[in-house]
Amino acid sequence: MSVYKRGQTYWYKFLFQGQLIRDSAKTNSKTVAREAERARRRELELAVNRIPKRDRTPLFGIAAREWLASKNTLAPKSLERFQHHVATLTVEFGQRLICDLTADDVLRLRSKRISEGLAPRTVNYEIAALRGILKSKGFWGGVLDELERRGIKKLPERHDVGRAISAEDEQKLLAAIAASRSPALLPLFILAIDTGLRASELRSLTRSDLSLVWEKGTIHQGALTVPKSKTDAGTGRLVPLTSRACAVLSLWFSRFPNAEECSYVFPRHRVGLGGDARKPYIWDVSLDQPIGEWKKAWRLAFGEAGVRYRWHDCRHSFISRLAENPHVSEETIKSLAGHVSKRMLERYSHIRTQAKRDAIAVLDGRNSDLAWAHDWAQSTASQKTRS
Repeated sequence: MSVYKRGQTYWYKFLFQGQLIRDSAKTNSKTVAREAERARRRELELAVNRIPKRDRTPLFGIAAREWLASKNTLAPKSLERFQHHVATLTVEFGQRLICDLTADDVLRLRSKRISEGLAPRTVNYEIAALRGILKSKGFWGGVLDELERRGIKKLPERHDVGRAISAEDEQKLLAAIAASRSPALLPLFILAIDTGLRASELRSLTRSDLSLVWEKGTIHQGALTVPKSKTDAGTGRLVPLTSRACAVLSLWFSRFPNAEECSYVFPRHRVGLGGDARKPYIWDVSLDQPIGEWKKAWRLAFGEAGVRYRWHDCRHSFISRLAENPHVSEETIKSLAGHVSKRMLERYSHIRTQAKRDAIAVLDGRNSDLAWAHDWAQSTASQKTRS
């Protein structure tokens, strides 16, 4: 073996199976150059004897990025969900070796997410992403065995169709949302509950999807066309705007004087607090990008209101209120709401049946008119008997 200096850099050379190996150690330290020579010889010895090089156990953050890169063939919605969970998991475990994660870490993460108010389904999705990352490096088996030994299973998920927001709770929510630090939450909430649009549909709305009539600087009336929905039935549906939806949109649009037809209705932005009153203000606006998530703002709002609803319950409220009106046909409900699942139809069918009964009850009288009808029927029957 030989280490020598060429210019300011050390090189090494040695014979390996009759072949001269010469390379730069890329250092001006003779000691480091000797270590580089030994490492190179060791590498060749392992290769010639077909001894596989043992991979170093990566940090969780690196393993998570590699796993996410392997999911690029997924549907955009699924990929977006995994990207979100990889980001949150990296915050929790990013600087730890992936082999160090245990069943206790999984359970602590689950408990933390529940305490943060996340829905069981959301928590299960995040645990599934964690499982995929650990499994990709061969470290899930031990964790799974320990979870099964303790009898730990997935969190039970809600499979109902949600619930409608009562009029009383809506007023509580509106008061809490008005005091929220998120300026976008009020127009988002009003549009969701008055149009039945899903969160993803609200995010995808652009100015060109709105047909508005302006009078004296405010929106007098209008309608929106859903550009993209999770179902074919929902894409392209036309939904008229309520008067309060027009009002909140008028105020919301005034915040973005430079917006164009292609701009998003709810663009990506950041919120700061300014002035002595520490009031929220919008800055760093990207009109060509949609708004991010507003789950945290929503959780804070319904917590302040003293109620608990999922954001998707806004859509259920919209459909329920339509179904409660006996003058609104099921075809109209479907045209406004888009796809409605079988379970939802069954529930709303029950609501419509009850609404029809209430309508008949009004015609029926149920009070003095009912007593009069009963007396009339008895008198008529007695007259027939005598004749």
